[in-house]
Amino acid sequence: MKKIDLHIHTEPTITDSHFDFSLEKLKEYVHKLDVDCIAITNHNQFNLEQFKVITEALPNTVVLPGIEIDLEGCHLLLISEPVELVDFFTKCNQVRQLIQTKSDSINVDTLKKIYINLGKYLLIPHYDKRPYIKEETYKKLSEHIYAGEVTSIKKFKTCIREEGRLTPVIFSDFRFSDSMGPFSTGQTFIDLDEITLSGIKACLFDKNKVALSKDDGNEFFQATEDGLMLSTGLNVILGERSSGKTHTLNKVCRSFSNVKYIEQFSLLQNNEEKFEELLSVRHSTASENFLREFKSILPDIVPIDLRQNEIEVEKYLTSLLKYASENERSDTFSKAVFFSETLFPESDTANLKTLIDATLLLIENNQYQHIINKYLNLNALKSLLFDLINTHTHIEEVNLKQRWLNDVMTNMKDGLKFHTSTTTPEDMDFYKFLMDKEKINKFTAIVNNLKMERDIESKEIQGFKVVASTKRFNGAGELKRKSGKQKTFSEAFQFYNKPYDYLCALKKVDIPETEYYKYFVDIDYKTLNKHGVKVSGGERSEFNLLHEIQDALKYQLLLIDEPESSFDNIFLKNEVNELLKMISKEIPVIIVTHNNTVGASIIPDYIAYTQKEVVEGDLVYKVFTGYPSSKILKSTDGTSVDNYNIMLKCLEAGKDAYIERRKKSYEILENQG
Repeated sequence: MKKIDLHIHTEPTITDSHFDFSLEKLKEYVHKLDVDCIAITNHNQFNLEQFKVITEALPNTVVLPGIEIDLEGCHLLLISEPVELVDFFTKCNQVRQLIQTKSDSINVDTLKKIYINLGKYLLIPHYDKRPYIKEETYKKLSEHIYAGEVTSIKKFKTCIREEGRLTPVIFSDFRFSDSMGPFSTGQTFIDLDEITLSGIKACLFDKNKVALSKDDGNEFFQATEDGLMLSTGLNVILGERSSGKTHTLNKVCRSFSNVKYIEQFSLLQNNEEKFEELLSVRHSTASENFLREFKSILPDIVPIDLRQNEIEVEKYLTSLLKYASENERSDTFSKAVFFSETLFPESDTANLKTLIDATLLLIENNQYQHIINKYLNLNALKSLLFDLINTHTHIEEVNLKQRWLNDVMTNMKDGLKFHTSTTTPEDMDFYKFLMDKEKINKFTAIVNNLKMERDIESKEIQGFKVVASTKRFNGAGELKRKSGKQKTFSEAFQFYNKPYDYLCALKKVDIPETEYYKYFVDIDYKTLNKHGVKVSGGERSEFNLLHEIQDALKYQLLLIDEPESSFDNIFLKNEVNELLKMISKEIPVIIVTHNNTVGASIIPDYIAYTQKEVVEGDLVYKVFTGYPSSKILKSTDGTSVDNYNIMLKCLEAGKDAYIERRKKSYEILENQG
């Protein structure tokens, strides 16, 4: 088995943040993690001189030339044999000239024109990794693609397991500099004796020749840069106090980029107010979903100014009365029809545009076309779209004509006004005036309905229930907390029961217009226990743990540091253990514990034991690993410890203590009956 990492960056580009490449760090990485083959794949460029320097510096490692290309919105690794380097450099330079900004990319046709025979190269797209390869792009290149890059152990195992998925590979995607953190353990093993590009391609064509570990297939992975191997399932780390359990957990955490780490005591929750705030953040989607439609109408209401409308009516009436009183002494200019003519109102086509977009969506939707076709005929939809577009065209044509006539009338009226002393009636759009009033009436009714208290969502989480309910704001202080900023809402809150006046008052507060919708109704979250009663302080902590664990599937790994420090054994055994075992079927789970309810009852797939030693004045943490059934646990340096004694010492305070407690406590109680 050979360990490969075919995604390495050694030069900053417009796509990267700046870094200063360190050859020494790259050499250290290759040596420390025993990497057999690397590929230099900088974004949209290939530095030939640097490649030669790296190749000479790594005589025992196969170094392949490559490039990471921005291709139709995704990233594609293109890797070559280390021959004809000048030709490869020339081709890569064409890519560099075409991609000058972060938003630039090339298409498949251009890729084929540049590299001509794609079969010569190894092509690996971002597969289950952002930016993902698009389906249409993959189809154009499918005959040349053997594998896809993924970001996690979970995604790797899913691709290996499912037919029709590309062979997965995990690479470091590292930028090597002196300031970088711990080395990534993102590498892939392939079943190959001698490394060549054609050999790698042959392995990637067969999922059985690709693995996460050298000797144990996909059941184990390298958890830290110093060689600690752990199960891709459920792991328990044991050890005496201050022996390096948390130190080891932290090292694992630093080796990966997307980790769910539940630290010791972090979930204790005695403050009810903070707990409620945390709930509102976690379940904010309920609030957003409930207020989405209300949010969508506000842009139509915010610009309305009823006070200005009334001023305009007053001005119109005043000018009209004055015009009427002066009518007897009108001159030739003021008697002209155009002098008092009103302008043509334009027809609003917004609803018609919405209908056109909706019909177009029904026609073009591929995902649910089979359902749409059950109820709507495609030809009828196309005819409808045709009629709607024709109607829109006709209305817009009329609007253009009216706009032209309005311009003509306005110019003529301005000319007549210039030659007469008679007062001209002000222009007034009565339709807009009436529509604005009607909109505000509807807005008021909607807001009053919105404020009615009701449950809007109920969610079950491991025996707990989270209920989201609407409630009115009860003071300016609640509005201030909602904003999360030092804003004054006391003036605005006086109008809280008058929706339009309240909206006008919110405009005077320094908050974004796009957030006005949040201040009309509050969403209250309550967590209830299995009896339907609001949770206690201890139950809040239990709920926090269950919620955090359930949320873990979004991450690469789940790490938990001594959950028994915060929870009782019954809760851990009945609620937590089964949930952890279920999650460990999807992602690696690593738990630090000294409690037998977690350490033994959970029946882990693998265990690790930490031990602290002082070697020549230096503090050294050693880790011994093995199966729960193993007689001995081994460390990477070949030393071993007895598993039986370790289990008793860490989980039961030693064999003597366990025997004494069993005889003097449990057996006495059992025999009393």
